[in-house]
Amino acid sequence: MNASYMTGRRPIRKKLPIWLILTAGVLMGLAAFSFIQLRPAMTRSAAIMSWIRNPQQYSQWSIAALEHCGNAPFLFPTDGLVGYLWDDSFHPGHRDQGIDIFSGTKPGITPVYAAYDGYLSREPDWKSSLIIRVPDDPLMPGRQIWLYYTHLADPDGNSFIPINSSPGTYEKPVKAGDLLGCQGNYSADSANPVGVHLHFSIVKDDGNGGYLNELEIQNTLDPSAYLGLELNSHVASSQPPVCAGTE
Repeated sequence: MNASYMTGRRPIRKKLPIWLILTAGVLMGLAAFSFIQLRPAMTRSAAIMSWIRNPQQYSQWSIAALEHCGNAPFLFPTDGLVGYLWDDSFHPGHRDQGIDIFSGTKPGITPVYAAYDGYLSREPDWKSSLIIRVPDDPLMPGRQIWLYYTHLADPDGNSFIPINSSPGTYEKPVKAGDLLGCQGNYSADSANPVGVHLHFSIVKDDGNGGYLNELEIQNTLDPSAYLGLELNSHVASSQPPVCAGTE
C-alpha cells in the first residue's frame, strides 16, 4: 500500500529544472522551424523524381531553352524542369543560392545557353563551371551582376564546356543564346554524382569589378524575376514552377 496514503501526506512530485524545460522548448521550436524550412524542397523532390523517371508524362512542367517567359529579360538557359529554387533548403542550415534545372537526360546531352549578353570567364581550376559578367543589370540599370553556371561535366570532371571557353578564359564576349555547354552531374566526388542538371545563380558584384562568393546566399540574387518564374522557394507546392502566365 502507498505510504503516502497511510500517512495522509501527498506524494512528492519532483519538478523539472527550468533549464531542461526551456531547452526542450527550444529544440521543439527548432525542429518545427526546420520542417517548415525544408518542406518546399521536400515537396518538389517528389516531382523531380517523377520527372526523371518519365519526362514525357510530365511535359507540362518543362520550360524550353531560349524561351522568354513573359516579359522576363533573360532567356531560359536550358531545357527542363525547375526542380529547386533560390533559398530552398535541403537540410538545416542550407540555403540554395540559385535554381536547379533538371533535363531528365543523360550527362552531356542537353545544351546550356547564355541567358543574357555579357563577358564569359572560367577560372583555371573550374572543371564544370563558368561565369558571365553582365555590366548592366536589366532589372536595376547601372548595377553589375554575374551569371554563374555549374555541373557542366561528367562525374569524373570531363567538361562539357566547349574548348573555346577552356579554363583560364577571361572576358570572352558572349551573346544571349550562345552555346555554353551541356548539363552534367559533376559533384567533385565521382562516387557520388548529382542528378543531371544545371545550377544557375545570379551573383553580386564585389564593387571592384569582381564577383562575390557564390556559395553564400547573401551574395546572390533570386533569379525568378529575371527568368519569369511564377513561384518562389517560400511556396510549398507539389507543382514545379512554370513560366509566368502559363499553366
